[in-house]
Amino acid sequence: MANVTAASNALKRGLNLLAPSNAALRRPVSRSVHSTGCKKMAEHGEHAEPFYIHAEHMYNLDRMKHQKLKMGLAVWACFGIGVGVPIFAVVFQQKKTASG
Repeated sequence: MANVTAASNALKRGLNLLAPSNAALRRPVSRSVHSTGCKKMAEHGEHAEPFYIHAEHMYNLDRMKHQKLKMGLAVWACFGIGVGVPIFAVVFQQKKTASG
């Protein structure tokens, strides 16, 4: 029993030596969500060249020429791919299974 107590005391002393004794090192840690400040984009006329290269009004869909035609084609293309790929996959798998 004495050996266990001695070992326990020695372990406690060793841990106390490793622990920081300075109160500034043991201050509480903040675990809140934070972020660094983001860079603001320049005014509309001025561009930050490396960050905004492509076009001044790149995402202004309401000012797009032939908007109804382009958006209609885009929607139908996405719909066609979304329907066509699974049908093709099923037909391909069935042919593969039938020939095997």
